[in-house]
This record gives sequence, C-alpha cells and structure tokens, in this order.
Amino acid sequence: MGLRYHLLAMRLTRGLAVFLLCFAAGAQAQSWPAKPVRIVVAYPPGGGIDVMARQIGERLTAAWGQPVVVENKPGANTILATDTVAKSAPDGTTVLMTTDATFSINPHLYAKLPFDTQRDFIPVTMLVLLQQMLVANAKLPFNNLEDLVKAAKAKPGSINYASYGSGSQPHLSGEMLKFKAGIDLVHVPYKGISLAVPAVMAGEVQLTFAGIATSAPQLKAGRIKALAIGGAKRSPLFPEVPTFAELGYPEVETHAWFGLFVPAGSPREAVSRIYQEAKKIVDDPDFRQKQLVDKGYEPVGSSPEEFARYIVADRESRGRAVKISGARAE
Repeated sequence: MGLRYHLLAMRLTRGLAVFLLCFAAGAQAQSWPAKPVRIVVAYPPGGGIDVMARQIGERLTAAWGQPVVVENKPGANTILATDTVAKSAPDGTTVLMTTDATFSINPHLYAKLPFDTQRDFIPVTMLVLLQQMLVANAKLPFNNLEDLVKAAKAKPGSINYASYGSGSQPHLSGEMLKFKAGIDLVHVPYKGISLAVPAVMAGEVQLTFAGIATSAPQLKAGRIKALAIGGAKRSPLFPEVPTFAELGYPEVETHAWFGLFVPAGSPREAVSRIYQEAKKIVDDPDFRQKQLVDKGYEPVGSSPEEFARYIVADRESRGRAVKISGARAE
C-alpha cells in the first residue's frame, strides 16, 4: 500500500510541476509587453507608411493595454532609423517599420552599412505589398507601353523619366525597362516622389513610376495617364491598366512593401505577439478594405518565416536590378 501511494504521489507531483511550468510560460507570454512599445518609422510624417504605422499603433495600444508610440526617424535612405533599432535593447519593445529599400536594395547600394540586415534583425511580418505604375504626361502622343518603346527607339535619349534618387525603386524600374526593351531613357532624379509626379504633370519630364495612392487622383483628373503596372495581376482599382508581365516585360519589378522588424535576440513571444496582432489588423474586413485595398495596397500579413524567405528572394532580384542600373551610394 505504501509503495502504491508513493508512486501516485510522485506522478501527481510531476503532473503539478509540468502544469506550473506551462502556466508560467503562458503567463510570461501574455505579460508581454510589460512597458510601452515604440514603432520607429524610417520615413517622414504624413506619408503612406507613417499613416499606416499610426493606425496600427492605435489598434495595438487597445489590444495590449500598453502605449504604442510612433517615432519618425527619416534620413540617410532609411539608414538612420534602421541603425537606431539595430542598437536598441532586444526585448521586442522597439520595432522598425520600413520598406524594401532597407533590406532588399540598400545592401547592394552601399559598400558599408553600420548594421548587418541579415544578422541584426528578425523579420516579423510583411504588412502590405504595393505596385507602382508607369505614368506619363497626359499630352504625350503615346498611350501604351508599345508606343512608348517605339518612340524611344525612333529618337534615343529624347524621353526622360523622374525618380526620387539613384537606387530608388523608380530608378531601378526605369533602368530595367531600358535594359529589357533596348531603349535609351534619360534618368532625372528628384528629391522625392512628391516632386516627381507634379514634374510629369507639368511636362518637365515625360514619365515616372508612382504608387496608386500617389497617382490615382491625377489619373482620375486626366492630368497623367498610366501605361503599365507591376505585379502578377492588374489592380482592381485600375483594371484597364495592363501589367508589365502581360506586355512581355516580367523582369520589370515595380513593387515595394511595408514590414515590421525587431532587433535580433528579441524574445520569441514578442515576435509572435506582434505578428499575431498585426495580422489581425490586416485581416480585419473593415480596415482591410478601407485602409488598404481602397488605397491601392495589397494586404499580406505574412508569418515571420514566410517574410524571411521572401526577403532572401527579393534581395537577390533587387541585386540584379542595382547591377544593371549601375547605381551606387556613398
């Protein structure tokens, strides 16, 4: 009898220990975050990524019961914000919100960065994917990409396009189009996309690549016209605009993405909770339609593992585009 009771007591003790360990682990995971969370945005206030960061921050504050503040750190082609987060405490409470420029393009543009994008960060989730359209001045005689290519071949160097700097997405797209179509377009860099589209409208330049949110009002007003859009499928907002792939130029990539990252070494529970809550926001039907789809964003909400794999492929393809463009940054 004594032996039976002893064995039963041992089993109960072990079971209680396992239960307490599981309870403690669950309590620890649910206690994060225990202090305010900071989202560092690599761009100035007022832009699309800043607006989205603030919308997400409000919803995370409500979900976690902790303040989630947005801090803008623009400068040095996203390097300033990225370096700040890379050197932050790896507790998951400092989050970087940035674009493909940081992780897919900059490693090819700069000979040296103050951080290692592959070693110093954990990808949490890609929030959205967005495609840019090749847009032209409304008064130009060509109305499609085929006619543009013919005009460029007839008078090499007579057509120019605007970007927001060497190595920017419009620059890489323009140089890839030149390479694949065998044409000569003149690159004219501006200080921002907010200047590039008005330059096309005014006739200072003939072309640029611009996101739907930026170009939609001008397209609808007839001040510019769209010749093609990136991506595997047409935009539901502009279904009449064909994709570069449809037109025979699948290598012309115009996409950008917004994503969340934390410093390497951040707790798994922090990564998991940020991802889970961000995905809930992206998947919310009202937010998804009004704040994303209606503004030209493609909702994603990828897992950390999916996002990490995507970045590897994206970095490789952007490396080819940077090489073709010849872009370098100091």
